[in-house]
Amino acid sequence: MLALCAGLDAIYSVVNFLMQDADGSLTLRNHLLKGTVVFMGRLAVAAGVCTIAAGIWRAQTGRSWLLIVNGLAFTALGLISLFWIGKLTLLPVALLLVAMAMSAGILELVTARTLRHHVVDRWLFDFAGAASIGFALAFFSLGFGWIGASHSDASFLWIGAYFGFSAICMLALALRLHGLRRSQSGQSQVLSL
Repeated sequence: MLALCAGLDAIYSVVNFLMQDADGSLTLRNHLLKGTVVFMGRLAVAAGVCTIAAGIWRAQTGRSWLLIVNGLAFTALGLISLFWIGKLTLLPVALLLVAMAMSAGILELVTARTLRHHVVDRWLFDFAGAASIGFALAFFSLGFGWIGASHSDASFLWIGAYFGFSAICMLALALRLHGLRRSQSGQSQVLSL
């Protein structure tokens, strides 16, 4: 489920980057923009549901609530894109992105602490956790206007960068959890012999 979510995050990231010209202006006409926003909303809902399912699936680990928070925020972001009528400001989107980045960052940092004997994995998850928390702080600052963007549509670039980073982190987490599960099942088979 996490690997599927990583793929959806990657698509979401690419669509955000495609929404920009080199000068930062939107290249799509209003009707195409609306269609793209609806597509992105559906994509966000699908990725959020996958993340929630992964959290429920991993409920026995005790840290699954972080995945569920991440998935709920992503689903809410998708629903806002689908059903919000009127002009949407950056603040509600930024606050949902803060929740997503903080929950992912905490999960990555906690995962790093469990990898005591795997130095490379631990370093990777420590870096990913710190970067996710950095994105959360950046989105918080952007949402409240504490840091300005060079142009009005820079939020597409920030969101695209975050979801690209998130896709890489979700895929790494999925691969790591799969590897841990495989090594645990291999150890249990050896013990049963």
